[in-house]
Amino acid sequence: MLPADLIRQVEKIAGLENVFTDEANRLCYATDSSLLSQINNWVPDLVVRVTNTEQVSNILKLANQHRVPVIPRGAGTGQCCGAVACRGGIVMDLSSMNRILNLDLENLQVVVQPGIVHADLNKALAAHGFFFPPDPGSTKMCTLGGMVVFNSSGQRSVKYGTTKQYILGLEVVLPSGEVIVTGGARSRALKSVAGYDLTSLFTGSEGTLGIVTRIRLKVLPIPEKRGLVVAFFDKLEASGQAVIQVFRRRLLPSAIEIMDRTAMKAATMYKPELELPPAEAMLLFEVDGSPAEVAYQAQNIAAICQQFANQVEWTDDPKRLIELWTARSVVGAAAGRVKPGATRVYIGEDICVPVIRVPEALRRIQELSEQYNIPIVTYGHIGDGNLHAAPVINTYDSAEIEKVKQLGDAVHRMALEMEGTTTGEHGVGLTRAGYMEEELGPALQVMRQIKRLLDPLNILNPGKMALDEN
Repeated sequence: MLPADLIRQVEKIAGLENVFTDEANRLCYATDSSLLSQINNWVPDLVVRVTNTEQVSNILKLANQHRVPVIPRGAGTGQCCGAVACRGGIVMDLSSMNRILNLDLENLQVVVQPGIVHADLNKALAAHGFFFPPDPGSTKMCTLGGMVVFNSSGQRSVKYGTTKQYILGLEVVLPSGEVIVTGGARSRALKSVAGYDLTSLFTGSEGTLGIVTRIRLKVLPIPEKRGLVVAFFDKLEASGQAVIQVFRRRLLPSAIEIMDRTAMKAATMYKPELELPPAEAMLLFEVDGSPAEVAYQAQNIAAICQQFANQVEWTDDPKRLIELWTARSVVGAAAGRVKPGATRVYIGEDICVPVIRVPEALRRIQELSEQYNIPIVTYGHIGDGNLHAAPVINTYDSAEIEKVKQLGDAVHRMALEMEGTTTGEHGVGLTRAGYMEEELGPALQVMRQIKRLLDPLNILNPGKMALDEN
């Protein structure tokens, strides 16, 4: 329980209508999308919805004074248990800070608040012929603040990179309540090497070092044309060889997506009209640019795939593009269809391995599925080695929950054995904190020193990323 005086002061700062102490409202903030949070159901002591930087600063000053944890939260779509109150305290909801503050398209940049939804930003930019390239699957729900602090990416990262490549500067409130601006206090430049790169320090910090209240982003003109090559393979290994050969030919698709046979099965169960042919793997290569560039890349990629695949198609027709992308776009929602009465859970779902070892990883995931007798729908971004393994279980069966926890551990450890990482884009949070010693080595101690320097009382998102462990 929080002191009554502290709650009254928070109410004075944010307004009574933005402070929630009743259990029903607090329960809404007890989980994110991760299985770990749903098992534990960590209910915060207090929820406060903030609307400006001054409120964030004043609440952090109070929390620091009373040594109360503060957990920043956007839309709650995270999948690593990163925005839940595992040690109680205050959940700070930033989703109402959702405005575009400045469109400076002549300088290829915008300034936004952290609560703006990704798809809403791109809709606004599209009206002017621009876009923000990173494209997570949760585009219609996730917020830019979450994308920044988890360094999100998505399908087009193979060509356009991750969120960090587009962050020019941040307004950040430190645990003490002090407000700083990174990337230059008044800068509108597209690059700078003045001082330490503090922007990168806070990017990917998962709300453990400061709370982001304003974001200056680089944006790009929308490509004139898009094309898509779809190929079906009898062998997983053949799909991997096709990708390697595409890179060796110096071709750079904007996205390269893979679906294994379980993912294809899930998609066709969800939308039977897709009529996908029997295959071990399906690849989708998206290309973009001028019409001539799109045609050149698509034709060459199709020719390469024909050496390895049993069926290949390419198109630059916008209607056909949507039809061909449908299988990939529905697979996340469709995963649960492969087992009646079951649910897709998020655990071990975000590994990343060297590109050349993706087929091996897919094969081993299928073997783990058989070993634990748990269906796994696997898909992902083969262009950068990022795979999403989606176990499907009965979440009311305690025995299945214990088995899937073991399965998730096996998937994570497999990724490390294969010279990969336990998380390519979803983050560490609590779900992957136990692997950080092995994955990061002595660098983890440096991260802990930075955490202690900026947050000596450990009030910001404590317990996450293995930062406050001995």
